[in-house]
Amino acid sequence: VQLVESGGGLVQPGGSLRLSCAASGFAFSSAVMHWVRQAPGKGLEWVSTIYNGGTTDYTQSVKGRFTISRDDAKNTVYLQMNSLKPEDTAMYYCDFRASRGQGTQVTVSS
Repeated sequence: VQLVESGGGLVQPGGSLRLSCAASGFAFSSAVMHWVRQAPGKGLEWVSTIYNGGTTDYTQSVKGRFTISRDDAKNTVYLQMNSLKPEDTAMYYCDFRASRGQGTQVTVSS
């Protein structure tokens, strides 16, 4: 399993970012994929899930602001993040069966 996250950065409150996770080494089209995050000094927090049929789920704090999607032809899962808040600052990881990549840092600050 290999997962490579990208797309993080520094953004002002209210801004947007799109994270990508390129996956390899497993049958991506049938995989349930997650995004999780870890804020400084805090534990790992589940953010969103997309099932192989396209059904999605979100933690309450990001509902209406974040959108998870997948492109099975590209073995990639995305996280579109809008209306970002300082409390969204964290390292973001995509997750498949508890395997994660190196993460991509998202910092929301003015």
